[in-house]
Parts: sequence; C-alpha cells; structure tokens
Amino acid sequence: MPDFPGFPADFFRFFRDLKSNNNREWFKDNKPRYQAAVQEPMSAFITAMAPYLKRISPHYVADPRPNGGSMFRIHRDTRFSNDKTPYKTHAACHFRHAAGRDVNAPGFYAHFATDTLMFGGGVWQPGPESLAAIREMIADNPVAWSKITSAKPVKLRGGVQGERLKRPPKGYATGHPHIEDLKLKSFYVMAAAEPKRARSGDLPAEVAGAFRAAAPLSCFVCEALDLPF
Repeated sequence: MPDFPGFPADFFRFFRDLKSNNNREWFKDNKPRYQAAVQEPMSAFITAMAPYLKRISPHYVADPRPNGGSMFRIHRDTRFSNDKTPYKTHAACHFRHAAGRDVNAPGFYAHFATDTLMFGGGVWQPGPESLAAIREMIADNPVAWSKITSAKPVKLRGGVQGERLKRPPKGYATGHPHIEDLKLKSFYVMAAAEPKRARSGDLPAEVAGAFRAAAPLSCFVCEALDLPF
C-alpha cells in the first residue's frame, strides 16, 4: 500500500485560519501554505486509497491530481447562495464511477472538516431518470433492498441516508413497505469520525472500512443504472 502518514498538523490549522479570513487577498497570500498543508496531503491520501478502492470495485477512480481529479476544488460556487464567502472551509474528495461525469454519479466520498470527518458511498442527488431507475429497482427488488438496509455495517452507520420528499413520489402508494426509502432523493451510507483520526496513518484503512460498508448499496445503485460494479 502507498505510504500515508496522516494529515499534517497545519491541515486543520489552515482551515481554522481560513474561517477567520475567508477572502481572496488572504488566500492569495497563503496559497503556498494551502498547497503544502492541504493539496499535497490530499493527493497523497487519494493515492493511498487507490488500492483499497480497487479491491472494492475496479470501476471507481482515485485520481490524485489537485485539479480535475478526485479532489474537490476549494472555491465555493456562490451564484445561488446568500453566503458569498469564496472558499470552502473543509477538504473533500469524490471517487466517482468511471462512467460518471460529475458529483451526481455513483461514488465514494471522504470529507475532512475541523469538527468532523465523514466517509461513505452511494449516490448524491442523481438526475430524474437515474432517480426513477433507482426507485424502480427498490420497488421491484424489496428483499434485496431489505438485505442492504438491515445489514449490521449499514445500521451501525445510521442506515441509508439522504434528503427525503415530504410525500410519496408519483406512482408509489403510501402503504408501500419501503415508502420512506422511496422518498429519498439521495442514497448513501456515511460514517463519522473524530477529526483527530485525520492525523493517523491508519486513516486509509478506516475509510476503506466505511466504503466496504457502503459497497452493497453502491452495487445496487449501479445495477439500477446499468453500470458495472
């Protein structure tokens, strides 16, 4: 496995400082620090995750490039937000399916914030056709879906999560045995950990454990979308 010593102490210090100085002038002055404390360690983490991902599925991509790869940009999209601060105060990466083009593709996700770490997998806000296909898959395969939602690794991580509709989606009765899951607009299994775990060299193995717990859900989603897993 590629060596990963854990994130450096300045990784979270940088984000704490950024929270107090979230402006372009400060970031420009501290860009070399960002590259050394955040981008380079994130690239190393992504590289370390590649062998673990390959064991789960060969169809998910771990691309360590700081731009255009698995790492999310630090720049916020402020076009439709009242919050106009230009930079995210966390780091994240998305190991998306090779057939996917954006964040809405099936994938595995890792999130590093000063107050919590989160990692898991599934699909976030798929488009209308993909969402309809996943719901149809659940409705047509209730036993297989129950096996996923009732599995101990999934239940220990809070079950299958995601934002839900207030009412059943069109075409599904209120009394459907999986109606609450059919209301979901995203489908993911996510684990949380203390920020101090980011300093550990065992972090890739810990994240891989969360990815493995989410793998049956990811496989189910891929089957619904006619994607290989």
